[in-house]
Amino acid sequence: RGGASARGGKMASTAAGKQRIPKVAKVKNKAPAEVQITAEQLLREAKERELELLPPPPQQKITDVEELNDYKLRKRKTFEDNIRKNRTVISNWIKYAQWEESLKEIQRARSIYERALDVDYRNVTLWLKYAEMEMKNRQVNHARNIWDRAITTLPRVNQFWYKYTYMEEMLGNVAGSRQVFERWMEWQPEEQAWHSYINFELRYKEVDRARTIYERYILSGVTLAQVHQYCFFNVALLVIVHPDVKNWIKYARFEEKHSYFAHARKVYERAVEFFGEEHMDEHLYVAFAKFEENQKEFERVRVIYKYALDRIPKQEAQNLFKNYTIFEKKFGDRRGIEDIIVSKRRFQYEEEVKANPHNYDAWFDYLRLVESDADAETVREVYERAIANVPPVQEKRHWKRYIYLWINYALYEELEAKASRNSSSFLDAERTRQVYQACIELIPHKKFTFAKIWLLYAQFEIRQKNLPLARRALGTSIGKCPKNKLFKGYIELELQLREFDRCRKLYEKFLEFAPENCTSWIKFAELETILGDIDRARAIYELAIGQPRLDMPEVLWKSYIDFEIEQEEYDKTRNLYRRLLQRTQHVKVWISFAQFELSAGQEESLSRCRQIYEEANKAMRNCEEKEERVMLLESWRNFEEEFGTETTKERIEKLMPEKIKKRRKLQAEDGSDAGWEEYYDYIFPEDTANQPNLKLLAMAKLWKKQQQESEAAEMDPDKDVDESQS
Repeated sequence: RGGASARGGKMASTAAGKQRIPKVAKVKNKAPAEVQITAEQLLREAKERELELLPPPPQQKITDVEELNDYKLRKRKTFEDNIRKNRTVISNWIKYAQWEESLKEIQRARSIYERALDVDYRNVTLWLKYAEMEMKNRQVNHARNIWDRAITTLPRVNQFWYKYTYMEEMLGNVAGSRQVFERWMEWQPEEQAWHSYINFELRYKEVDRARTIYERYILSGVTLAQVHQYCFFNVALLVIVHPDVKNWIKYARFEEKHSYFAHARKVYERAVEFFGEEHMDEHLYVAFAKFEENQKEFERVRVIYKYALDRIPKQEAQNLFKNYTIFEKKFGDRRGIEDIIVSKRRFQYEEEVKANPHNYDAWFDYLRLVESDADAETVREVYERAIANVPPVQEKRHWKRYIYLWINYALYEELEAKASRNSSSFLDAERTRQVYQACIELIPHKKFTFAKIWLLYAQFEIRQKNLPLARRALGTSIGKCPKNKLFKGYIELELQLREFDRCRKLYEKFLEFAPENCTSWIKFAELETILGDIDRARAIYELAIGQPRLDMPEVLWKSYIDFEIEQEEYDKTRNLYRRLLQRTQHVKVWISFAQFELSAGQEESLSRCRQIYEEANKAMRNCEEKEERVMLLESWRNFEEEFGTETTKERIEKLMPEKIKKRRKLQAEDGSDAGWEEYYDYIFPEDTANQPNLKLLAMAKLWKKQQQESEAAEMDPDKDVDESQS
């Protein structure tokens, strides 16, 4: 029954609750209002109307002790309740203690801080507030006790140490402050702590003590026996807490600032010894050099820079290079400055060739640098390193830059090395010969060769007055890998030596190797012409034009024709022109033939020239290239204007074509329509196929002229009457 009544009560409350819920009004018009109100506008209006401002609480005035005690009781109960709710929130403890402090209840405040430390003794803020309270209330001994407990409990919190030492110094307790610093240094703190200790001693002019601290600072960590090897004074635990380069530099500058220059130099020397060659740093040597520079010890500066540059890796010595260059510019001579610049550039080139040994352009720049500055042995060593980087692929395009390393090497051995060392010319020549021979042996002649290297070797042997070796080299090159340049170079050599029989043999070999080379045929014929053997030259020309394949036949025929003209063999020249016209009907051949007849200087030259033009015009009627026929007619017209009569001039004018503009359809590569283009065409009066078109065109022009005349007559009838009367 009890359960039923409970269920009944629950249902009744639910029903009552349903009755209490107001009905939600249905919105009929759901369209947006004309004036929209934003959240920003609502906030702005609320601020303007000050709707959220609450009136300040009424001020309470405490008039007697009972009210004060009651207020304290209520306030303490509030703080205690907050602490009881969450003991770990330190801000509640601090607020509580500060409130007690404001009432001058120092003992209560201490009690609160102590209770808070029991909860969280690692909270730094709590210790700081506790100590600051004691210091504000001039409770020095209490403050000392708190700082002692703080640095004992949390010795790695530097703020405690800083506050403690500052308090002792402000109280004038220099010895106490020093004692705190000493306790701090036993924990080997960070660098700033050591600097604070040093600055503290310097404020009281204790330079010796500051020096001792520097010694401990940069060397802390070794036994006392090792300390005496480094220190000037008896100090305890040293070496390896902060043995950084910058700390050594600060130590040296400290000595320099206080005019202990010998001590400063000793510090730099000890730093160099301490770091050794395995952990060298450019900043140490730069600082050392600048110190010596300030002491006017320029030779020492130069020695320091050179010592460092020889041992520090070049990629880590950029600042060192820069400072050394500035020093030499200020105090050195021109040679010293150049040495610095050269060494820096040499390092750059070394890095480039190390990154890519087949970068031959970098090798060229590097070699040019060392040739201008280094001795012969150094240059030779760099050349040997460069030529050792043979292209990995036997393709000529990969060897074109590489082969110039050998050429420059040989030229250096022949020219520069001879001037740079006191050795005999025989030794220089032998070394140069070895370079050329090694290069020739290295080139894969079965796949490709370089005519330049063969010719340079032969020219070198000639300069050494060793003609048999030069001929042997060129003969070997022609036998192994014949090339046009090799033949030309060998022939030119023999021509200079006036060995014409050898030249003939070489030309014969050359033409057997490359019978299509028209230039070789022409040069061979010219050689025979110079030697006066005309029949031999003519036979060479006949052999040349009889070749089935030629690279420049027009040049060969022109040379042959010019040769016959020089010999004044006009009949043979005409015969050559006729033979050439059997092979080609080119317009330039006809024009050249006509000009030859004109320049022959004979009585019938004009008639012969005119006859040639007529033959050419008849032959070119069926030529598809109308521009060539026009070129011929223009040349003929120029001839007639200079040498012809009125009849011949009228005749050639009748033969001149008419230039008309036409249109033709264009097609793209894919066959689609690409539009129309205009072009010029020539209509020749002699072409019978074009006569109907010409007649139609003439009739059209006549009809158009008549139309224009009739229109003019209609526009001006008086003019017609006057004309009829007249």
